[in-house]
Amino acid sequence: MNNAEASPDKLIVIPRSQHSISRKSISDSALKVLYRLSKSGHRACLVGGAVRDLLLDIHPKDFDVATDATPEEVRALFKNSRIIGRRFRLVHIRFGRDIIEVATFRGHDEDSAKTELDTHGRILRDNTFGDIEEDAIRRDFTVNALYYDIHDYSVLDYAGGLQDIEDKCLRMIGDAATRYQEDPVRMLRAVRFAAKLDFEIEPVAVSAIHEYGHLLAAIPPARMFDEMIKLFHSGSAVRVFELLRHYDLLKYLVPALDEWLQDEPSEMMLDFIDQALVNTDSRVNSGQSLSPGFIFAALLWPVVHQQANRLQSDRRKMIGALAQAGETVMKRQVRHISIPRRFSQMARDIWTAQPRFHRTQGKQPLRLLAFPVFRAAYDFMCIQAMVGLFPHKLSHWWTDFQLKNQVEHSTERKPAQRPRRRPRRNAN
Repeated sequence: MNNAEASPDKLIVIPRSQHSISRKSISDSALKVLYRLSKSGHRACLVGGAVRDLLLDIHPKDFDVATDATPEEVRALFKNSRIIGRRFRLVHIRFGRDIIEVATFRGHDEDSAKTELDTHGRILRDNTFGDIEEDAIRRDFTVNALYYDIHDYSVLDYAGGLQDIEDKCLRMIGDAATRYQEDPVRMLRAVRFAAKLDFEIEPVAVSAIHEYGHLLAAIPPARMFDEMIKLFHSGSAVRVFELLRHYDLLKYLVPALDEWLQDEPSEMMLDFIDQALVNTDSRVNSGQSLSPGFIFAALLWPVVHQQANRLQSDRRKMIGALAQAGETVMKRQVRHISIPRRFSQMARDIWTAQPRFHRTQGKQPLRLLAFPVFRAAYDFMCIQAMVGLFPHKLSHWWTDFQLKNQVEHSTERKPAQRPRRRPRRNAN
């Protein structure tokens, strides 16, 4: 199957009576934005992943809007908005905790002063605006080039995305090699969508991943952090990890782990990574919170554990060895992914907490229970116990201990408070 092209000649319009998207499935905030833009004389469409997911009966995490209004015109319509970005100028409209991202239809003109490419063809800046047909061509995959038009509630398909949804195929719009060179992060997006949707990436796009994967090394570490979190907080982290290894992309995200995997890795450690990702997916899909620090702690643990063992074989001195190994491994990691300090510190705290779980005498357990990252460290320890890296009996002891202390804490009687005296009135 060849790369798709998008054009007005290929436009397929699906009227409201023939598709499954209902306004009841669209967030109230997104509808407010769509309707106000439309009533102000602008074309306004729900676009991309939200449309794709709604057609697949998946509840979207985000609702993005595309319009012919410029960022300044959108900003003038919504007082609760701000213009962001240099590379791509967008408008974020805030409704409480809900943020709707609005993008102006993009065109393509390499000679425009608003478009800037580097020597490898990577887009550094692209703020040339166009119409909806040009905007469809600029999108990455056919299944992301679908528009829900608020004017008549129809679905617009410029690139054959509806058929690709039917075929469960992830197909690039345009030449895959060129599109990856424009933005190498599209390779990571391909992995994320393939994992999340259970789609197959078309062969020509796969070949281009193998050829141009090295371009990811030039992506700024801060942007790589954002993509890393999207990958492993997608609810499909197990499959994401498999695909990153399959396409030889893991080395651009977690190089130390990739090297460890090349050197006859421990089966129990492999099981640990797998179980940690299973637990991650479970938390994401059940709506539970998850810190990026835990993901990095899990993925780097085999390397940290191995280096700490080389530094110190005496378990009683293992905390210092883990601290030293963790510092070394994390310093290397942040050169590739700019991990905020609160998350890198959390990972190091989880690692150094592990030997403390062997201490069950005296006041040591209560001190560990009061540790700021105790819950994450405890979950980490339980996963180790599940795969044989930590004693099961100790794992059960800690489960019982924390439950007992939770009950005791919740049944403690608060000291009676003395009644407040009424202030005396001034007799004068």
